[in-house]
Amino acid sequence: MLLGTLLVLFLLGGTGPASAHAALRATDPEDGSVLKSAPRDITLTFTESVGLLEDSFRVLDPDGRRLRTGEPEHARGGGAETATVTLPAKLAEGTYTVAWRVVSADSHPVSGAFTFSVGKPSLTTATLDTGPTEDPATKSLYNIARYLAYLAVALLIGTATFMAVCRPPDAPVLHRLLKAGWWTLLGATLALLVLRAPYESGEGPLGALSADSVTRTLTGRPGEVLLARLALLLVAALYLLRLARLRKPFGWAGAALAAGLAVTWAAGEHASAGIQVPVAMTSSALHLLATAVWLGGLTALLVTLYRARLTPAAVTRFSRVAFVSVTVLVVTGVYQSWRGLGSWDALTGTTYGRLLTLKLAAVVLLLAAAALSRRWTARLATVDAETAETVVEAEAAVREKVPEPVGGPSLPAGPEAAPEPSAPVEAGSGQRSALRRSVLAEVAVGAAVLAVTTLLTSTLPGRAEAEAAAGTPAVVGASVTNVPFDVGTPGGHGKVQVTIDPGRVGDNSIEALVYGPDGGVSVVPELRISFTLPAKDIGPVDAELTDKGGYWGNSFLNLPIAGKWEMKVTVRTTEVDQVSETRTVVIR
Repeated sequence: MLLGTLLVLFLLGGTGPASAHAALRATDPEDGSVLKSAPRDITLTFTESVGLLEDSFRVLDPDGRRLRTGEPEHARGGGAETATVTLPAKLAEGTYTVAWRVVSADSHPVSGAFTFSVGKPSLTTATLDTGPTEDPATKSLYNIARYLAYLAVALLIGTATFMAVCRPPDAPVLHRLLKAGWWTLLGATLALLVLRAPYESGEGPLGALSADSVTRTLTGRPGEVLLARLALLLVAALYLLRLARLRKPFGWAGAALAAGLAVTWAAGEHASAGIQVPVAMTSSALHLLATAVWLGGLTALLVTLYRARLTPAAVTRFSRVAFVSVTVLVVTGVYQSWRGLGSWDALTGTTYGRLLTLKLAAVVLLLAAAALSRRWTARLATVDAETAETVVEAEAAVREKVPEPVGGPSLPAGPEAAPEPSAPVEAGSGQRSALRRSVLAEVAVGAAVLAVTTLLTSTLPGRAEAEAAAGTPAVVGASVTNVPFDVGTPGGHGKVQVTIDPGRVGDNSIEALVYGPDGGVSVVPELRISFTLPAKDIGPVDAELTDKGGYWGNSFLNLPIAGKWEMKVTVRTTEVDQVSETRTVVIR
């Protein structure tokens, strides 16, 4: 468990804001639009259903003052994929900034911001803010608890399955593993329940102490899922105590409890939103069960190999169970990859796809270690069979040399006693050591797989990212270019959307929006864009962008000659971190 905690701290501790799972598909009013009259309300449409918070909308006027709005709610006729809020009756002329924050259906918070103008744009003094930022302490603690929950459920279910299928002769050490898995899962679930409210609102860990936080957690769907997991854990505790007292193997009741625990994960993550939800939740639960049986069973096998006696027959039985688990993992993994990605391009073009590739590479290493373990298992079984045959032959030879005396069998005594049959004290000791090492390698790689899985559950799926991009309205007659960037620091990546209108020779207006890793509009201290026409040796022409309070722009960018211009975009995310990217734009 300590190794797993250190691993998740290394992988997750320094990351930026958590990626959201519900992507913003459209806004009404549209981002950057100029309206003749003030709208009565603001409506957001997402790629999946979302939950609303008390502070889901914050609307700032051109002077940076917050407006009094109505209660956030789902739009009538729009379903749970929408969020709307009523605006005051009269809005002054100028640019308004809207910051929003909701909770996606798979329990992860998502936030962003955009602007619109009434009458004409103004140099607003409002600071673009997506709402409360994620508190680093809350985020780290929450992610650690999620990872420990994965490890614990794998240990609990895998050990129970190992005991039921392999029936090891010495089980006390495995009962201690069961207790460790149960207590760790209980503690992790309680931690997730306590941290749920501040995780959603972006507050520090102490935010969990308020009465409003407790009420919000217990009445929301993520909180209800965690409560259901706690109830199943209490039933599982009674079941484990009864089995330990009666010394019975795990049966159908244990399998039902394991399936119930797996469903609580499926109901709170990617599978609970998007397309084909019933099939996805079934696949997700089976995937988790197969992972738990394999990796948790490997841990039980490793502990038994080091701490207790284990027959080759028991190892062989687990090998068969592991093969079935891997088959289930492959089938469900292929389906979940297709559902999460949506296209081959997303495999390399999205964070979700790259993480999935990393997980697949780790699984390949895991399968290689498993194949090595199966080979050593087969050799160990052969050696033990040969040893048993040798012992039988030696005993038969002893009986032939020592005739049975009249009156019944008796044992010879003294120095003339028949010699004991010789057999290796540690038959197959070399094979056992090799098996221990290969299983240890499997467990280590398995812990890494679970860490990457934890990252995947907090990353925007490629399909949702594509849907959000498809829903982004384009400016008719304008040149729109998306420029991805990554400064190489945690959270220092995203994209710049550059719009050149009308994209023709002469004066153009240029607007640039910076999107962060969560898909929402991001604030950066500096953004520079310049244009060069290599064919005519013109440039660089500085776009002279200024911060317009939500976007960067300039209404008078002169590009005098038609052709393929090289647009250099420089993004500075901190005082010292910046990166430049170049794209080609066509000016007609």
